[in-house]
Amino acid sequence: MSRGQDGSRRIYFGGESRYGDDRPREECGVFGVFGHEDAAALTALGLHALQHRGQEGCGIVTYDGHRFNQERRLGLVGDNFNKAEVIARLKGRMAVGHNRYSTTGDVVLRNVQPLFADLDTGGFAVGHNGNLTNALTLRQELISSGAICQSTSDTEVVLHLISRSKKRRIVERMVDALLQIEGAYAFVGLTNDMLIGARDPVGIRPLVLGRLGEAWVLTSETCALDIVGAEFVREIENGEVVAITAEGITSHRPFPRRPARPCVFEYVYFARPDSIVGGRSVYEIRKQFGVQLAMEAPTEADVIVPVPDSGVPSAIGYSTAARIPFELGIIRNHYVGRTFIEPEQRIRQLGVKLKHSANPGVIRGNRVVLLDDSVVRGTTSKKIVAMIKEAGAREVHMRISSPPIRYPDFYGIDTPSTDDLLAANMTVEEMRDFMGADSLAFLSVDGLYRAMGCDHRDARSPQFTDHCFTGDYPTRLVDQDGAADFQLSLLADAR
Repeated sequence: MSRGQDGSRRIYFGGESRYGDDRPREECGVFGVFGHEDAAALTALGLHALQHRGQEGCGIVTYDGHRFNQERRLGLVGDNFNKAEVIARLKGRMAVGHNRYSTTGDVVLRNVQPLFADLDTGGFAVGHNGNLTNALTLRQELISSGAICQSTSDTEVVLHLISRSKKRRIVERMVDALLQIEGAYAFVGLTNDMLIGARDPVGIRPLVLGRLGEAWVLTSETCALDIVGAEFVREIENGEVVAITAEGITSHRPFPRRPARPCVFEYVYFARPDSIVGGRSVYEIRKQFGVQLAMEAPTEADVIVPVPDSGVPSAIGYSTAARIPFELGIIRNHYVGRTFIEPEQRIRQLGVKLKHSANPGVIRGNRVVLLDDSVVRGTTSKKIVAMIKEAGAREVHMRISSPPIRYPDFYGIDTPSTDDLLAANMTVEEMRDFMGADSLAFLSVDGLYRAMGCDHRDARSPQFTDHCFTGDYPTRLVDQDGAADFQLSLLADAR
């Protein structure tokens, strides 16, 4: 492992992420409740539904009418908020919660959100999904003017900006802070009488509003509404700030109107298949990715095999369109946690076999099409291809239900620098050779858009944030000085 110019972690083709694979990771999931006697328990359930969005840490902050109560822990929601005594300490009818995966800041308790601060207007807790592309610049300016930072998270910058605002009302202060930041964000904030939600001007990161009886819910995905029995009301619009109080909901639109450009990777990988994002079923869209891929990259084969779990919907679509049987040729072990595979290199080298096992009865003697959702470094794909061949496959054809990832992300997805992205440094044929597959094909960008119901991608006005595939970044990358060739990190690892 080495470090980029900005101190970010770089892991080259021979290595893997700290999760033991080369999957992209998103930063966070957020959840907030206003006006329910079981606010903390509901928030814990909501965070459990959003566990896929972050597994490093989780936290809940509540307000009980007299004081703020908080529990912030490293690890999974089910390991930390599964006891009645923990929930009992989180009294109140208002709560905000957060699941964390770090793309900025260290994996330490002080970075676990929601972050909390006492302001002159009262207490304020905030959780953030996304990444601010001018946070490092703002942080340096704040520290130079006397600010004391308690974390290495970019979210803390927002707290400082709110604190320093000269506006009178907390919503006005929040807006004042938002007008100074760049990048992708979905915020949930909690005061002593208000739940606040805010989404960035182009809506890169998701945020939805739900109703549970007389209570209101803000969260990253509709699957979190489902788990608590809440009704979906609407999405928070791009550039919108909502304030929920005992009097109801008020909406503020401090930014000039811009076309929404939600992150397309929500459909490719991040969102849970049972969520509805932008009015679209994630599961159905992923099946359509597979259908489109079968039309673009057909091949003679005997069986379609998904790389579980995220490759399953697209494999079903490919199988249906190609009229080739779908089979579970790879069985996933859901009980292997990353802590088991981190400590020893000789264990980590077993890699994919700890999490995935070939099903020889499906594989042996057959021509296999492997369906996966994306390729980052290609290390996992290489191991899976080798495993399938060892299980007796005659041929292995790799099909990826998204375009090649050629550009790094600066909006909350932990992708490596351009130097480490396989597709940024190799042709498709070179990648095929690297993986050891008999053939390799990716879904085209135009095919991606067609699968989502768009006739074609209008380069003058793209409908999604698709920068990882196209290099078209929808915001300024202030901390990179316009150079999008390395992953943002606020600080090097703390020692």
